[in-house]
Amino acid sequence: MNGTLSLAAKHGPSYKWLVGITCMLGTFMEVLDTSVANVALPHIQGNFAAGTDEITWVITSYLVANAIVLPITGWLANQFGRKRFYLVCLAVFTLASLASGLAPTLWFLILMRVIQGLAGGAMVPMSQAITLDAFPEEEKGYGAALYGMGAICGPIAGPLLGGWLTDNWSWPWIFYINIPAGLIAFYMAYTLIEDPPYLEKPEGRVDWQSLVFIAVGLGCLEVFLNRGDRYDWFESTFIQVFAGTAFLGLALFIWRSFTAENPLVDLRVFKLREFSSGMILIFLASFGMYGAFVCLPLFVQTLLNYTPTWAGIILAPAGVASIVAMGLAGASAGRVDVRILVGTGFAALIISMWMLTHLSLGVGISWMIIAWIFQGFGLGLVLVPLATETIIRVPPKLIGVSSGMFNLLRNEGGSVGIAICTTILTQRAQFHHARLAEWITPYNPVAQHGLVAMTAGLYPRAGMDPLTTGKLSVGLVGGEVTRQAFVMSFNDVFAFIVLVFVVAVPFVLFCKSPGKRQAGAVMVH
Repeated sequence: MNGTLSLAAKHGPSYKWLVGITCMLGTFMEVLDTSVANVALPHIQGNFAAGTDEITWVITSYLVANAIVLPITGWLANQFGRKRFYLVCLAVFTLASLASGLAPTLWFLILMRVIQGLAGGAMVPMSQAITLDAFPEEEKGYGAALYGMGAICGPIAGPLLGGWLTDNWSWPWIFYINIPAGLIAFYMAYTLIEDPPYLEKPEGRVDWQSLVFIAVGLGCLEVFLNRGDRYDWFESTFIQVFAGTAFLGLALFIWRSFTAENPLVDLRVFKLREFSSGMILIFLASFGMYGAFVCLPLFVQTLLNYTPTWAGIILAPAGVASIVAMGLAGASAGRVDVRILVGTGFAALIISMWMLTHLSLGVGISWMIIAWIFQGFGLGLVLVPLATETIIRVPPKLIGVSSGMFNLLRNEGGSVGIAICTTILTQRAQFHHARLAEWITPYNPVAQHGLVAMTAGLYPRAGMDPLTTGKLSVGLVGGEVTRQAFVMSFNDVFAFIVLVFVVAVPFVLFCKSPGKRQAGAVMVH
């Protein structure tokens, strides 16, 4: 307590901002690494002569490790001390990043990604808890805004930065960039962060059963979500086994959490209506956010032939819009009803996705940028109030648990969103292709007239005989049918995300503003 007071007195009003920037840097590093490797996978695959199924574990292993550690971060921070545990995580994450860049084999790289995911996953909820503790009650919105900048800007910057580094340097540099950032964050955290006075070491022995259940359940769930589409979901025995194991592990974990004398994760926090509704909202917001993050770059690169750099340019303005929105939300915390802020945010998200349901092969870049600006602005208005109000409702000693669950549902919402959106994309593309191809038959005079006209136009230019030119015309028409089918499937995906955001709106009514932590403490106990 005295250490914290002396640090605050030494740095004055700037202390809370220094702590917030320190934690934001850690959050940004971790979230960045969830997406920075995606664009470098072909280069890594070529370097290690790996198969497609093998190389995707570079991504999947990181997400699995993230999911396992997030819900138990609060317990670990209480057990070892928040500052000490945070510093260890920063150090391990930085060293694992160095080792990932130096990896001699693919499986060594995957092992380092697991270690990265464990250390980085624990950093994010601690960053949120430490930041909110550093700000006084009336300014916690600003703290949530700083945390949100790292959480939202990381996925936006990841593909752009990863593509640029891979193209201009080499793929190991997507990991090396964490080293200077990690050293700076470690020094700042060591200098500025102190454990809060209310932090207590958990009583009794570790509930190892809960730890095993949550590790198995969440680990298998991530494998199920990330590999399901590749193996055609429940048509695969592999996926069936992981889905069943995930369900069993999570069910046993929930049972153990309510029956153990000293549970690893105190799920009583979900008795708070505002906290539960906030968890649902962050899950649904992340569902749409990550689903759109995957689909829009995929659309512009595969169908419009944009380079990764130009795909990043489309996404970049959303980061600026998010920062503006988070600043507004932080300044409005405690002054404007949180339901107004979050409701406005979801309205902006719905407008964004509705605009993207009108994509075509002739769509202008300005239309996509404007749509994505709405996306960034909406996420900023949603994330900051939820990150503030869902945490402020719980007793101080449960802030680590609530931060862990908040970030777990943010991550899992993203994983579920990506899995479902990519599945819809694949299945609807097949559906639309079959429907469009029904019209390209010898019995459709319009289609035959078009083929004859195309063949006549190509014949004098192609320098081929009429038969070969006719086959070329059929191939071109088939390719166009495939492209149009995928355009229609992308529109279907964004329409589905609109529906997800609409479903989220009623849960906004369960939020309250302004919130008081003491009220939450009474309700939980």
